[in-house]
Amino acid sequence: MASVNSPDPALVRAAGAGRPEERLSDMTGLIPIGETNAHADPQIVYDRLRAQWGTVAPVELEPGINAWLVMGHAELISVLRRERSFAKNAAHWRDLAEGRVRPDSPLLVLMSPRPNAWMADAEEHRRLRAPIDAAVHGLLMRDTRRHAQEACTDVIADFADRGRADLVSDYALMIPTMAVGRLLGLGLSAARQLQQAQLDLFSGGEKAQAGLDRFMGVLAAQVAARTAQPADDMTTVIVQHPNLTANAERVHTMAVMIAAASENIMAWIAGTLQLMLTDERFSGRMHGGLLGIDDALDEVLWFEPPVSNLPARYALHDIELGGRMIRKGDPLILGFGPAQADLRAGTDEWSRIDNRSHVSWGAGPHMCPAHAPGRLIVRTAVESVLHQLPGVRLTVPAHEIGRLESPWTRCPAALPVTFTAARRASW
Repeated sequence: MASVNSPDPALVRAAGAGRPEERLSDMTGLIPIGETNAHADPQIVYDRLRAQWGTVAPVELEPGINAWLVMGHAELISVLRRERSFAKNAAHWRDLAEGRVRPDSPLLVLMSPRPNAWMADAEEHRRLRAPIDAAVHGLLMRDTRRHAQEACTDVIADFADRGRADLVSDYALMIPTMAVGRLLGLGLSAARQLQQAQLDLFSGGEKAQAGLDRFMGVLAAQVAARTAQPADDMTTVIVQHPNLTANAERVHTMAVMIAAASENIMAWIAGTLQLMLTDERFSGRMHGGLLGIDDALDEVLWFEPPVSNLPARYALHDIELGGRMIRKGDPLILGFGPAQADLRAGTDEWSRIDNRSHVSWGAGPHMCPAHAPGRLIVRTAVESVLHQLPGVRLTVPAHEIGRLESPWTRCPAALPVTFTAARRASW
């Protein structure tokens, strides 16, 4: 049996057998990657790409900057598992190294080199990943649920008396950072400060730098507090881990954990709430129907994975994948959305109920270590809405729900709802 780092003869052959004229940087007229998530049914776009290119298709990231979108399940797993052929560190990205990516490109938010576990490879990745694994694996599920419930209840209290809310901007966007902040040992007030700083950080403009400074400041203060007085939380595990010897590394490790959770959990909460509120198979559950929250959680991962296109891997040498010649330095986008469709081919709807063989958590060295606590946070967030907002219902037809403008994330842009308003206590 071949090792995970050796070429898979069924998928990846030695360079030289492909088409030398197919150079990624020379291709024009390609589908922009954002078209997949913008479409009401992204599989229509993926099917167009498959029909023209097969399981590995060239797409445009931004004008003049292209990438390979890996859409086949077998090809995706091959890329994820073979770190000697496909690197995570963006220092290997040829367009970036040769100055073709403009300094203010939004691609650099997720595709620029950084000294953290997200961007590291091989031994450096294992060194920086170990503290994250230790912190996550040390979590108790009852504590995770309790902290998530506290965060959900605190956020819902902000709008419960209004009788209306947007369950994306008012709720799903807020929960991940607050819940993970609580697991890091932050109090509710500090977790809220962290969440607001993160909102400012990603807002762009004048608030962005101040938001970044406050965000890192909250984490640095927590590292200092747990260095002086350890506690039973993830920050203490990170502070005490022997692989991290500088506070800057500890702070960046915590930042990576929050960043990894924020987009994924936000989109998973929003997508599951959309399904529960619009699909009779699930909304009927509130009135004695067949399918419940856990079924909805899995259906979102199967059909609308929160991160449908994940950047990126970079080819370390010329190699053929899915019949396409990948050149050294070419970027590859991991198409979890289309790969799920490839994986579920030939199965029916009922065979996927309670089936968690999807690849939404990834595979190989960078596989997500937090799928169990992540699922618990999302489930708690969905339960909290259904239990704490009596009579909750959407105020727009299901077909009018738009999508966030993102090439990476598949998420409803807004979920406007009404519900029976809570009464404020009078004194």
